[in-house]
Amino acid sequence: MPAEWCRHSVETLLQQGALLIGDGYRAKNSELARRGLPFARAGNINGGFHFEDADCFPLEHISKCGAKVSQQGDVVFTSKGTVGRFAFVREDTPQFVFSPQLSFWRVLDDTLINSRFLYYWMTSREFFLQFAGVKSQTDMAEYVSLQDQRHMHITLPPLSEQRAIANVLGTLDDKIELNRRMNATLEEMARALFHSWFVDFDPVRAKAEGRQPAGMDAEMAALFPDSFEETVLGEVPRGWRLGTLGDIACQERRSAQPQDTPLGTPYIGLEHMPRKSISLGEWGTSDTVVSQKLWFRQGEILFGKLRPYFHKVGVAVVDGVCSTDIVVIAPTTSEWFGLTLEIVSSDDFISFVTASSDGTKMPRTRWNDMASYELVIPPSAIADRFNDLVTQAMTLIRSNIIQSQVLVATRDALLPKLLSGEIRVGEAERTVEAVS
Repeated sequence: MPAEWCRHSVETLLQQGALLIGDGYRAKNSELARRGLPFARAGNINGGFHFEDADCFPLEHISKCGAKVSQQGDVVFTSKGTVGRFAFVREDTPQFVFSPQLSFWRVLDDTLINSRFLYYWMTSREFFLQFAGVKSQTDMAEYVSLQDQRHMHITLPPLSEQRAIANVLGTLDDKIELNRRMNATLEEMARALFHSWFVDFDPVRAKAEGRQPAGMDAEMAALFPDSFEETVLGEVPRGWRLGTLGDIACQERRSAQPQDTPLGTPYIGLEHMPRKSISLGEWGTSDTVVSQKLWFRQGEILFGKLRPYFHKVGVAVVDGVCSTDIVVIAPTTSEWFGLTLEIVSSDDFISFVTASSDGTKMPRTRWNDMASYELVIPPSAIADRFNDLVTQAMTLIRSNIIQSQVLVATRDALLPKLLSGEIRVGEAERTVEAVS
């Protein structure tokens, strides 16, 4: 380690007013609501912030929380239960309230500590060895107390070096975040199109009212009828037929035994699946899971079949294996891909499989039940056009995911070398330029 790098006592930094370490607000259930600032728990922290299903803390009572409300530059550490997840509060991160499962490290003196460098240091081996040594001291869930954290040490290079290291690693993370946002926008557009065409039937309603369907040329608009008819599923576009999910998709069960799975094969478990994602951008490797698994292919749809995880659904962007707690769904013909995905990720479908699931300890759904889900099937020409549009988005989403995987691997390779002084910033910058 370079001679100019100094090891500091965290307790001393706290006493000097250079750093603040805190934990979350102990909210009663009655204090939480549907509106306000997200109340962040450990489950909302995983490579960033995910507040889609978070409870909220009402703004009118936010003064109760004091310093336990996030600030830009905070480093978040899951210190109870699921110990060892991290996130950095960026300029555009929505403000939130910390729960007791979380700790935050907040820089108060930015002439001594760079907050983004602090984030990368906390994901390094030096911090890992310190919290790993104390997290299992109780018979209860893993826990790293504030006292434990105050007794730690941190190695800091000169501020200019901190900034340079944070800039190198931050450049990679910024590109990863840009890809994530681009993918989120593409997903929102695809979902909005599905809802417009196949739930609200906007093009049909427009034609029925004598209007040109929005965003369509005459050729595409001509594919849609201009009236509705009554069915057992309610009012549907005239000429569209009623069917089931089993009419347009099937279950694939390709057993993958551990001894027959090559090392390094991508593995997707429920823990890798976000809520209702068009593409599954995270995965592990089969080496870490010794149980029986199922093969899946790029483009097939994975659906969590246990009741707490019915919202976990998405499309695989690589070939690999998955947990047997996941149903692998393949559209019967390629043109039904986009339509099938949007059906199985809809709130209505999730409610359907929830009602039909059975089992006492861990209720689960079966493909036979899923396949009986009734739906309105448009003519193939309309399904083809929707599929073409969604496939364009999927191609870009997949490209962004694959690039982000490379960026993540590069960041994870550079981080320990930069924070140990094994390589200097200039060498790392050349590596970043080569992959950006």
